[in-house]
Amino acid sequence: MNNKNEQSQYDDYRSLLLLDEISKGTELTQRDLSRKLNVALGLVNSYVKNLISKGYITVSTIPRKRYKYYLTPSGFAEKTRLTYRHLQNFTNLYRVARRDFHLLFDRIQESDIKEVVFCGVDEVAEIAYLSLKETALKLVAVVDADRIGTDFFGHTILPLEEINNIGHGIIVITSFQGGEALKHSLISLGVAGQMICDISAGGWLKKVEA
Repeated sequence: MNNKNEQSQYDDYRSLLLLDEISKGTELTQRDLSRKLNVALGLVNSYVKNLISKGYITVSTIPRKRYKYYLTPSGFAEKTRLTYRHLQNFTNLYRVARRDFHLLFDRIQESDIKEVVFCGVDEVAEIAYLSLKETALKLVAVVDADRIGTDFFGHTILPLEEINNIGHGIIVITSFQGGEALKHSLISLGVAGQMICDISAGGWLKKVEA
């Protein structure tokens, strides 16, 4: 899969999140959408304009100079289509990730390492956690640049900058998107490259298609 197709699938996923949130019928600003979906405000604006231009959502002005977004019939149809596609992609992702995390965690245990840190939190992190619970390895911390302070299976997510204050055996990249960027960030913070495990092998979407 080339970079253009990978970006297209990621755009579809973000569009699905926006359509799903708007379909709930609550009063939302673009800032609200940015916060709820953890997407930059500028990107939300770009996606909303694109969805309006395609006729998937409409917008009306309400008191206090705010706006309310509505799904059109075409928008509901597009939401259904994107939901089906995402479920297909996630099923394939789950199969590939479960297999690869089992292999990775087996190798880590064979190296007599007892503890790991997860870096990056999304669907893949949840799959990694399920796989980790089937081993004797201990998850000591979770770090992520975008979800600081939120909960991940009983762990409060810490900023990347805390990585050197955490006693850890190995750091596992657990992100559907941005794994390479996370690895570079860790290295820039002084983490040795050999202490970082990344099973993405060029991108999760590429692996899923393999």
